[in-house]
Amino acid sequence: MEKGSPQEQDAKASKNETLTFRIDHDNVKKLRTEAESQGISLNSLINQILKGFLEWHIFEPKIGMVPLSKPVIEELFTKMSKEQIVDIATRVGRNEMQNAAMFMKGGKMDLGSFLSWFENRMKNSSIQVSHTFDNSNRTHMYIIKHDICENWSLYIKEILLYIFHEIYRKRVDINTSYKMLMFRYKQED
Repeated sequence: MEKGSPQEQDAKASKNETLTFRIDHDNVKKLRTEAESQGISLNSLINQILKGFLEWHIFEPKIGMVPLSKPVIEELFTKMSKEQIVDIATRVGRNEMQNAAMFMKGGKMDLGSFLSWFENRMKNSSIQVSHTFDNSNRTHMYIIKHDICENWSLYIKEILLYIFHEIYRKRVDINTSYKMLMFRYKQED
């Protein structure tokens, strides 16, 4: 027989805890407004914020992330040749991306962990990501809408090719355009 109140038993079963915090009134108003604009509960918004902090923002300074706006990145990448982009991606980018993902995922780095990190990285950089899975042919498809420039697509493509081919020994099909990148791969069971 389990010990504790019914509320404690429910909390253990759902892995949720009920906590009480004092939050500045103006911050509560802003949170309620944001929750309402997203069409979610205040509780859901707070959980999203905490998850984002614990899975992403807490690590940013530890792995050397710096904030750059899209126009700055676009200007920098547009001024470089394709050869320079490939050189940066292969010399620096792929190792830094792999190291950051491994650090933030606590050393666990299977393909699923990397892609989960990659998707969060894109979303936390104001880049839209659509991930679908076609169960009939066991294919994952990611569409990344970055709205930066063609060289940014090339940079990400080179890193993903390395990660898929050299680390995970998986085939990946990647198509790029000026402001988007799409890749797909088959899931092996």
